[in-house]
Amino acid sequence: MCVSSADGGVGRSTLTVALGGALALAVPAPVVAVDATHRAWGGLEHRVVRSSPATVWDAVLAGDTLGDASVVERLAQVGPTGLRVLVGESKWTAQRRPPTWSELFGVVGHLREAYALALLDLPPADTASAWRALGWATVPMFVARASVESLQHTMRLLTQLRAVGLTEVVQESVLAVMATSHSTAREVRAVEQMARQSVGHLVRVPYDPVLARPDPVDLRSLSKLTRSALVEVAAAVIDRCPADL
Repeated sequence: MCVSSADGGVGRSTLTVALGGALALAVPAPVVAVDATHRAWGGLEHRVVRSSPATVWDAVLAGDTLGDASVVERLAQVGPTGLRVLVGESKWTAQRRPPTWSELFGVVGHLREAYALALLDLPPADTASAWRALGWATVPMFVARASVESLQHTMRLLTQLRAVGLTEVVQESVLAVMATSHSTAREVRAVEQMARQSVGHLVRVPYDPVLARPDPVDLRSLSKLTRSALVEVAAAVIDRCPADL
């Protein structure tokens, strides 16, 4: 599952950890989230309690051994519901740096040997590599703020994806609209309704002061409405995942 957006600062990393936490409760096997933002700041690092200094760069160095879940367990931070998180690398030195796209794709390939469900926190979808990741994702997901501008930018992105032959990505995508206040303006609801007709599934995540803070996410501290919205998103994700009959 790949999480991206048309803009920065819309809450991708927050949603990735919150949704991953809900999926970790719903899926019997462990679920892993990976910081694929290529940045040395932000990302998943601030959304989970750090119990070790390991990062996604250590996963790159682990190579083929990532196919062994016990190796990932030593490198991942663990959320309150059991979500495993490979946080981003925050150092730029001769020995450590954020991974490249090809290195990240290699990490994901190895993780799929040990995990049934992996979430990638991607950067905004403004590069061919991000589009490629969305193209091979089982579940492509987009995040937008509940504002006219952010939703319009998202719809332009969806139009561009169709233009380059990624129509199926748009049709199967899940769009999470992150509310920024307790009330939603009428014009925002109107644009949101237009966006609903363009994607596979749209869910508005209510404003929650816990999600608004740059702190680790714990589902137990979220409001009932927020948890219900995350369950709806999780259900849309699971519906799109192939079942082993």
